[in-house]
Parts: sequence; structure tokens; C-alpha cells
Amino acid sequence: MTNDKKAAGSPPVNAPTNSQARIEILLVGMNGDLRGKQIPPEAEKKIWDGSVRLPSSTQSLDIWGDDNDDITGLSLSVGDPDGVCIPDRRSLTSMPWAPEGSRQVLATMHEFDGTASFMDPRAILTRMVKRFEDRGLTPVVATELEFYVVEDDWRETGKPRPPAALMYRDEPNGFQLYDMRATDALDGYIQTVRAWAKEMDLPADATTAEFGPGQFEINLLHRPDALAAADDCIYLKRIAEQAARRFGLKSTCMAKPYAEHAGSGLHVHCSVIDKDGNNILDAKGRDPVKLKSICAGMLQTMRDAQLVFAPFANSYRRFQPGSFAPVDLTWGFGHRGTAIRIPDKDGPAARVEHRVAGADVNPYLLLTAILGGILLGLDNELDPGPVTEPGKDVPNAKRLTHDFLTAVEEFSASPFINDAFGEAYQKLYGDTKRKEAITYLRTVSDFDYQTYLPRI
Repeated sequence: MTNDKKAAGSPPVNAPTNSQARIEILLVGMNGDLRGKQIPPEAEKKIWDGSVRLPSSTQSLDIWGDDNDDITGLSLSVGDPDGVCIPDRRSLTSMPWAPEGSRQVLATMHEFDGTASFMDPRAILTRMVKRFEDRGLTPVVATELEFYVVEDDWRETGKPRPPAALMYRDEPNGFQLYDMRATDALDGYIQTVRAWAKEMDLPADATTAEFGPGQFEINLLHRPDALAAADDCIYLKRIAEQAARRFGLKSTCMAKPYAEHAGSGLHVHCSVIDKDGNNILDAKGRDPVKLKSICAGMLQTMRDAQLVFAPFANSYRRFQPGSFAPVDLTWGFGHRGTAIRIPDKDGPAARVEHRVAGADVNPYLLLTAILGGILLGLDNELDPGPVTEPGKDVPNAKRLTHDFLTAVEEFSASPFINDAFGEAYQKLYGDTKRKEAITYLRTVSDFDYQTYLPRI
């Protein structure tokens, strides 16, 4: 496809056309990946009667798609048993990029005795939400997803580059924050994302150009249903990817695709309401005791859960001093340099914003960790420490780690993670990520050769 086609925001001439409609039943994997089956419409009944099966190990696959049976013992060594894919009818929606009439639905893996699989991210989040329900409370959640759009020749070039449509700029690799020319240049893509989100009934709100070339953020409105909020986020990622394909581009939620440009985050806003719909975080003009306590709960558990917030080796390249990605365990009122921000402390909008996670995060695991920290702060009156003031640093503030393997070991040893995610999942996730971290450490990079080989 020619560059002038891309600049005009037109899909390629050879875009896929009609073929048989389908319904897809989807499971969410450990890394936020979607795996499942395509079912022809005439066989749809098997989805709803619980007849669709996949190996339980589907949700134990690592970033390369390996089941790691040698370290997990969940695949061939036990016969690679099936699990049952139970669909969540609330998540049934269209697939606007597919032939007319195609639909998709998210499912949760269950064992044959009817229990949800310990390794299913949707089941893990559901169990955490149940803890709030048992207290008569409901978390209200909204997400803000950042991602990059790049040219689709990255396999040939070995690295990403900004969309050719942005070449109108004198400095095509320069900052584009809130630049309407950037959104205009990719208007066809952005409008397709928005149209598909509307068709799928996702509560998509503002779209903005972010710092990096080809980087955008889409906000999803709050939901009094954390599981639905995570479903919205996973569907939005899929929309961004499918729309990019339509325009001969590639979308990526990689946390740090460019060394010289901003990383992509996934910020989470959260409040808590009681049975009467009242926001229990509303300070009503007084000292925000509950808000500060839940900030403390999230900060106290943040190092333990950093492997969830930053699940890959590349994720740790995002935590750099002087960037908007936090490096200290700090909190503040309206302060975008802190790990936990309080945008509002009074009224129905009183809430916290969690700013640590990268866009590469699994949204179900992310919300589980955040809500677990919030619950710790609700059940106990905790002190978050000194507030971060504009232009001032918090002395002796504890820090997030910049090391992937350190995050693995802290996750694996954490009593909080054991309680929030379950002992079996703590071991599965920790062991799988340890293998990934060690593989990364054993890989000698071009930087090593270019820097050390000629000098040492």
C-alpha cells in the first residue's frame, strides 16, 4: 500500500471482504493474550451449553507460547487435560472488522467439577471483587490506555518506525502531545477505532495524541463492575490492533517501543461505593482519611505486585527518572509524578489514580493487585507517609525496582500476592516469569557488542 493511501486514512484496496460469519469464544492468557476457538454460527449452541473445551494449560503459556511443562507440571506430564470454557454472556459483542454477523464472547476456564480454574485471570479478579461484595462495597473502575501505532514493516526492518502519515512534521520523531495535526493525520484510523468501540458498546471517551510519534491514549469511562472494566480494556486493545491492520499499520502496547520516546502506560482510576451508591472515599471537605489509607495500602503492596504492573523485561525500561512513569513509592493530590495520585478528594468523583502499570499489563491481574491494596487500606487505617508537594521530593522515599528478576523474586515471596492471587497462581506466574527473566539475562544484546567488545 502506498504512503499517500495511508496519509489519506484509507484502508488498503485488498481489505478482506465477505466470507462466512463466525462467533469466537475467547480465553484471556497470563500475558493478556486472547486464545480460543472460532465456531460457525450453526454450532453456536455448543458455546452456551458449555461444550467448548480447551486444554487447561492454555492459560499457563508464556510470552513465547510455551507451556513450560518442565517447570509447571500442568501440561503433558499430567496428560494436558481439558478444561471447560464457560462464556460470560455479558461480554457478547460484535466483531466489526470481521464478516457481517460475526461475534465474540469472553469465557472463563472451569474444571469439570464446576470450579473456576486457579489460573484464569477473569476468575482471579472475580474472587477479589467478591471480597468487596462481602463487605457491601463495589469498586468503580476506569482505565486509560496508551499505545503506539507504527508502520507494519517492523519485521523487515527489525524495529518500529512512526506512521508515514506523520511525515508532514518537520521533525517526524518529535513530541506530538495533544497535537491535533497528529490526530488529523491518522484520522481514518482513529475514527475507525471509535466507530468500532461504539458498535461494541465500549464506553470509550476522549482520544488524545500523546508524547511519542504515533502514540495515542483512549480513555474508557468508569464502570461499577471491575470485571466489565477489564473486559472493556482487553477489547479496546483488540480493536486498536484490528483497526491498524485495516490501515496497513501495527498497533503495539509494548511498554517502551522506542528508547528515545515516552513509554506507554495503563492508568487506573478507582473509587468505592456502598450499597446505597454513596462514594465512601468522599472526604466531604475534611481530612481524606480513607483516601490516604487506601493510598498506603497500594503503596505498601506495590513492590510485591510490580511484576504484575511490569510483566516483561521491556517493561522496566519505562521506569526512568524525569519521565511520567513513577519510580518512587509516593502519593500526592493532583500530582502526575507520583505512583498514586488523588485527582479529587471531595464529592462523587473522589478517587485514586494508579499510575504505575505499563500498557503491556494484563488488565485482570492489574485490577486484582490494585483492589487488593485498596482493600488493605479499607480494612486498616494506614499512613501513606508524607505527601508529595509540587516542586519537592519526598526524602528517603522507597523506590520501585528497575530489575525484572528482582520483581520476580519479590512477587514470589510475597504474602500479599499469596492471599490476593492464590498460592498456586503465585507459583505459576512467578516460575514462568523467572524463566523469562533468566532468558533475558542470558541474551547478549547489540548494546553489549557495540559498547564492550571494542573497549574491553
